[in-house]
Amino acid sequence: MKQFIRVMLSVFLWLSISPLGAAELTTDDIDTHDPFKLVQQVSEKTFARFDKDKALIDNDLSYLKVIVREELMPYVDYKYAAYKVMGQYLGDTTPEQRQRFVDAFEGYLVATYAQAFTEYTGQQVQFFPAANFSNEKMIDVRVEIIEDGRPPIKVVFKARRLKDDSWKAFDLVAEGVSLLASKQSEISNLIRQKGVDKVIDMLYERTNQDIRLDQDEGNAA
Repeated sequence: MKQFIRVMLSVFLWLSISPLGAAELTTDDIDTHDPFKLVQQVSEKTFARFDKDKALIDNDLSYLKVIVREELMPYVDYKYAAYKVMGQYLGDTTPEQRQRFVDAFEGYLVATYAQAFTEYTGQQVQFFPAANFSNEKMIDVRVEIIEDGRPPIKVVFKARRLKDDSWKAFDLVAEGVSLLASKQSEISNLIRQKGVDKVIDMLYERTNQDIRLDQDEGNAA
């Protein structure tokens, strides 16, 4: 899983490089009605924030959580992802448990992404042109990571159309391995063994861990 997260990081880093220039992007520039532009522009804006707040990050790596929450998470459909992760156990929970799980899972994703951003190796990325998504409810945004002497790594951002016709990402798939599916398998097993309330506590524990260099992602437990 740690290598998977490194792949995710590399994609975000290299998508942040564009002729427009990351520093020029504002929240109003993000085209949430085009999933292909959304992925690239959010990446640009996130890494512009990293550059701006480098001193704060160097002083405390956990500040990466602030950046992830403010710059990245507004464009991630974490509620949909949380429900998918709960799988068959969703119907066994109360509305209050579902809301607590969604909140805990959002924090868990923030911590996971923040930890990922502590690692970086330089690669290039090929960004594929936009497909026709006018009649689609879900779309794959495909990229390939290119590194000298190695086969390209195929990566897919999965996005879904919301009721207001905007788009949000909900999963990342690297070389056929889905981050969401891997978390669904792991967390649904924990729910079966320990119950949803205990798993919520585990997710909050992971959320509250400090961000450190060379720290393995580990399990939700």
